[in-house]
Amino acid sequence: MSPLETGSFPIEPQAHARPQGRRLALLTLTALGVVYGDIGTSPLYALRECFKAEYGIHPTAGNIIGVLSLILWSLILVVSVKYIVFILRADNRGEGGILALLALLLQQRRRSDDKRRRLTLVALGLFGAALLYGDGVITPAISVLGAVEGLEVGAPGLARIVVPITLLILFALFMVQRFGTARVGTAFGPTMLVWFITIAVLGIRSIVGAPEVLAAANPWQGVRFFMDHGMAGFLTLGAVVLCVTGGEALYADMGHFGKRPIRIAWFGVALPALLLNYFGQGALLLRSPQAASNPFYLLAPAAFQLPLLVIATAAAIVASQALISGAFSLTQQSIQLGYSPRMQIIHTSMHEAGQIYIPEVNKALMVGCLILVLWFGNSSALSAAYGIAVTGTMAITSLLFAVVARTRWNWSVLHVALLTAAFLLIDLSFLIANVVKVEHGGWVPLVMAIGVYTLMSTWKRGRTELGTIQASNALPLETFLSSIERNPPVRVRGTAVFMTSTPGGVPVVLLHHLKHNKVLHETVVLLSVQTRGIPEVGTDHHLTLEPMGQGFFRVVANYGFMQSPNVPQVLAEAAARGVAIPPMDTSYFLGRERLVLTGRARMSRWRKRLFALMSRNARSATEFFQIPPNRVVELGAQIEF
Repeated sequence: MSPLETGSFPIEPQAHARPQGRRLALLTLTALGVVYGDIGTSPLYALRECFKAEYGIHPTAGNIIGVLSLILWSLILVVSVKYIVFILRADNRGEGGILALLALLLQQRRRSDDKRRRLTLVALGLFGAALLYGDGVITPAISVLGAVEGLEVGAPGLARIVVPITLLILFALFMVQRFGTARVGTAFGPTMLVWFITIAVLGIRSIVGAPEVLAAANPWQGVRFFMDHGMAGFLTLGAVVLCVTGGEALYADMGHFGKRPIRIAWFGVALPALLLNYFGQGALLLRSPQAASNPFYLLAPAAFQLPLLVIATAAAIVASQALISGAFSLTQQSIQLGYSPRMQIIHTSMHEAGQIYIPEVNKALMVGCLILVLWFGNSSALSAAYGIAVTGTMAITSLLFAVVARTRWNWSVLHVALLTAAFLLIDLSFLIANVVKVEHGGWVPLVMAIGVYTLMSTWKRGRTELGTIQASNALPLETFLSSIERNPPVRVRGTAVFMTSTPGGVPVVLLHHLKHNKVLHETVVLLSVQTRGIPEVGTDHHLTLEPMGQGFFRVVANYGFMQSPNVPQVLAEAAARGVAIPPMDTSYFLGRERLVLTGRARMSRWRKRLFALMSRNARSATEFFQIPPNRVVELGAQIEF
């Protein structure tokens, strides 16, 4: 059987699969900038939030040591153990991220008759992806706000311009997305390296003045903190979790750099620098408890406040860029996997396929970020919204990882149960501690996630129902070919390409064309673009071509969910195999569906209306498949849905 029939495609070797020497160093530096921007800027606000008045935890020596212990062991257990050691193992042929993980699971589930479990996995994966969009809106807002708030420390009189400056920076950041990250991206790694060195030096300088802060390395200090404060201590986890934001970004970016550079960057630079800075902030609080208002900026001497503000703002922009680019990649995967309508995908680099720009997503993120900054006004208020998005995705990833470990790796039930219980104990503790923040802003990412999940699930369900309707009404190709052999229509010069989502049937647009125009071209290509549940399809299995007789050819182009389809490129490959496809004598016939909501599609009325609205506003196939617009003929068709 062919790979197309079995679903098995060859694994394309990654350029960074086993990097060595200079290549490894470059990938590690770049990963430092892209992967660790989010978690790297957490010291701007994480420890400060732990001593907010709402928790009732005062910056006494015992509390400071206890909170620092929680931060230290959260970084070790969540990022180092869970993500670096275990979650990075769950790669879909080199790619990571929650949708790549979902695609991996769906390959396994297709071999099972347990439909309910499959639907549950899809729902979890989609909701986790939806929460990541909330993270993509909140991260730029809180990171840039937290950095610019340094003005309140260095120049208190300028506090009133913090929000306007933040809005200006964010607006400029989103405006430059259309130019791509190829040029500025080369500066991400060096920028974050300077940032990590800076915060490490500031931390060491402070620790020397109060070395007793190192007692926080003892995990018993964290346990005693819970014992001393009970529920108040537990709720403080809602702020502690801010130190581990970025774990999902680490996993999602695995395909860009590989596991080894990500691990080296974490253990060699990011983790030591973060711990030194957090402990430095703790040492400062031991000496001056009143510094709890902004322990990060107060670490620096007065003369270094302005340079630190500039460095922090640059690091916050890098962190924001990583999440914005991640939202673009997530959307591309959603489109290819059938969970999102077609959108305009612009490739901003001739050399890097992963560098893309999606105008619709960019505009939505920008509007969301600007509204959040205006609504909340400061990073402390915004942190309440941040925790829900992060902890929800963390818990979902743990559950999906457990299914992968059991069904694909055949780990024992005991092994999977113990590991998952340990992960969920931490994840759910963080999540429950953040639930109390729902009324104070935690509702924001939940509303975003529910909205995005509704759109994604409605689109998938609608396309499935529409495909079923079209397949039931489709005329078998063999029957059609027999018919035109008995009653041959007029054949005209040139080639006609008909796009179809059902390779086995005759496209409705072809029947309409023949019915109204009474002619067929000499060469007819039935082209179907199929997305497989793997990141990339190897070149050897990218295209299948089958002559059908009567001048008809069936062409199936296979793509991975990280690839963008290109119809002219597909047809050039078909032409190289002997099909007559002269570029200037080829016409593309596309169907434009108009849904009439009187059919028997198994969807509620409101979801039908939502699907119809999304369908009307989806990007045209001409743009999405990169078809020359001056060669396209569109024929409309009404479908009862």
